[in-house]
Amino acid sequence: MQNALIFAAAAFFEIAGCFAVWGWWRLDKPALWLIPAAVCLGLFAWLLTFVDVEHAGRAYAIYGGIYIVASLAWLWAVEGTRPDRWDTIGSAICIIGAAVILYGPRQV
Repeated sequence: MQNALIFAAAAFFEIAGCFAVWGWWRLDKPALWLIPAAVCLGLFAWLLTFVDVEHAGRAYAIYGGIYIVASLAWLWAVEGTRPDRWDTIGSAICIIGAAVILYGPRQV
C-alpha cells in the first residue's frame, strides 16, 4: 500500500511539473511557471527513492504503468477531455504489466 501512495504522489508531481512547462511553452504562461515545475519535478524524483524495490530501473518500470493511468486521469480532471475506450484498454494493459513487474517472484 505504501508503494501505491508513493507512486501516486510521484505521478501527481511529475505530471504537474511537466504541465507547468507545457503551460509556459505552449500556452504562453509566464516564465514564473518554471519555478513550480522545477519543484514538482524534484519532488517526483525524490519520492521514487522511497519505493520498496531493490533496483531503480525496476521502480521506474513499475512507475511507467502508474504514470500512464495518472496522465489519463489528468487529461480528464484538468484538461476536461474524457479518456476513450482505447485509452482505458491501453492503461489497463500497462497497469497489469506494472503489477507483474512489482509482484512477480524474484530469485534472491
